[in-house]
Amino acid sequence: MFYYYDLYYLILVVPALLLSVWAQLKVSTTFSRYERVLSRSGLTAAEAARRILDRNGLSHIQVQMIDGKLSDHFDPKAGVIRLSGSVYHSTSVAALGVAAHEAGHAVQYGTAYTPIKVRNSLVPVTNLCSTISIPLVILGFFMGARPLVIAGILLFSAVAVFQLVTLPVEFNASRRAIAVLGEGGMLDGEELQGAKRVLSAAAMTYVAALLVTLMQLLRLVLLAGRRNRD
Repeated sequence: MFYYYDLYYLILVVPALLLSVWAQLKVSTTFSRYERVLSRSGLTAAEAARRILDRNGLSHIQVQMIDGKLSDHFDPKAGVIRLSGSVYHSTSVAALGVAAHEAGHAVQYGTAYTPIKVRNSLVPVTNLCSTISIPLVILGFFMGARPLVIAGILLFSAVAVFQLVTLPVEFNASRRAIAVLGEGGMLDGEELQGAKRVLSAAAMTYVAALLVTLMQLLRLVLLAGRRNRD
């Protein structure tokens, strides 16, 4: 069993993990590249986010600066867009793209965008499943209890479903960002392409994370099948 454990991991999971590492590096290098390209509008990322929010009737959403690099996010519970120090005051193409993306998430909440409502409903279940699924599978293997293994695999599949639902949420936020940056005159055509590359690189990290989970899920299914045949 342990031989196939290693074999399945090497064949399925390791390549997906390498893709995930590549995606993270791609985000960092792409952001660094366009962090050096300043927008002609002269708007800071914080100002761009504020403008997008106000245009969509979300004046109650705050924009704050936080520590960290690429730690930018929208907190729907607090009603705050938090931008990292390297983004908040920056007038770069990369910074405006990131800020507009987070503002896009705020607009999704403001317009009751269906995928984000579905995603939020899955958060409690996913947190529970991600915590107990793998221990349950391991316990099932050691005890020779196939029902426990199957239950663990089914619970782990919920993580994949959550990540799958996350993809349209992230892609939509990026499309909204590019559209509003162009329509609002905050970035021009060439600058928009740079912002689009930054957001596309960021989106790849979500695709890679889903692939890792799917390969891990396939590995568990194959292990369960082999254990059953043995």
